[in-house]
Amino acid sequence: MNSKFPTEPGIYSFLPPSILGHLSFQPKPASGEPLPPGFHKLKASCGEAGERDTMLYVPEGLDTSKPVKLLVMFHGAGGSAQKVLPDFQSHAEKHKFLLMLPQSTYQTWDLTVGGNGPDLMKLDQALTDLNSHFTIDTGHFAFCGFSDGASYALSIGLSNGNILSHIIVLSGGFMNLYVPRGKPKVFIAHSPEDEQLPMNTSGLFHYKELKQNGYDVIFHEFHGRHLIHQPVVEAALDFFLKNSQ
Repeated sequence: MNSKFPTEPGIYSFLPPSILGHLSFQPKPASGEPLPPGFHKLKASCGEAGERDTMLYVPEGLDTSKPVKLLVMFHGAGGSAQKVLPDFQSHAEKHKFLLMLPQSTYQTWDLTVGGNGPDLMKLDQALTDLNSHFTIDTGHFAFCGFSDGASYALSIGLSNGNILSHIIVLSGGFMNLYVPRGKPKVFIAHSPEDEQLPMNTSGLFHYKELKQNGYDVIFHEFHGRHLIHQPVVEAALDFFLKNSQ
């Protein structure tokens, strides 16, 4: 994590946008027909199609006559879309939002180990593919993640806060940020019993830093091990669904 919270491009202004974690994707009205309810694979911009594809879940009864809410959920290290799907699918069905599930190219997200690369490229193309079928409600467009996925959601989310409305950080560890854009609302959840990522040096630290830099940020302390806890998911989704940007 950068020791000083960046507020201006400064020395990074000469770098390519993708190196800085900036997506080229910009939401716009859908140009094609909505996808039917169920699971779909979204187009990736690099690599072969296969088990690490980005998945999209479209709930039954989604009203596509108006912009639709979108939650992008990033799994933890060694995880997959299938591992985090059970924690969010029923909520997508109940509250009628699109659930997009990217999958890291390697064991964890590239930003965690070596900087932005294929994962950002895949995310860019998957969002473009999704947006060709659905008009996104930009007041309810969130990046969410758990553990390494939470660190990725926070880092990439703040880098693209000009298009996002919300960021949800479930037991995240780091914040790798060069040039933030926009001011999305942020929800950070962490437990003092977390056996992998100490709360005081990760979740709580990031909360204080963002608060000092003018972000609308909520810190949700819960109790339990380094896992996705349903009461925390419910609190996070309440934050996402009831607070528009």
